Amino acid sequence: MTFYEKYERLKEAKKVSNYQVSKETGIAEATLSEWKNGKYAPKIESLKTLAKYFDVPLTELIGD
Repeated sequence: MTFYEKYERLKEAKKVSNYQVSKETGIAEATLSEWKNGKYAPKIESLKTLAKYFDVPLTELIGD
């Protein structure tokens, strides 16, 4: 499972949109889109922010 697939699963479970994630974490919607398209991989600080936002361990986002 790719990082973005994991992100989508967490987003669906929390019932939030990319817009909401962006507003509540400070991660730009354009950045989320670039991750989705595989243009860029998320930096560790962004991963930490998302893990905290979704209340999951960081390994859930980066592990296999």
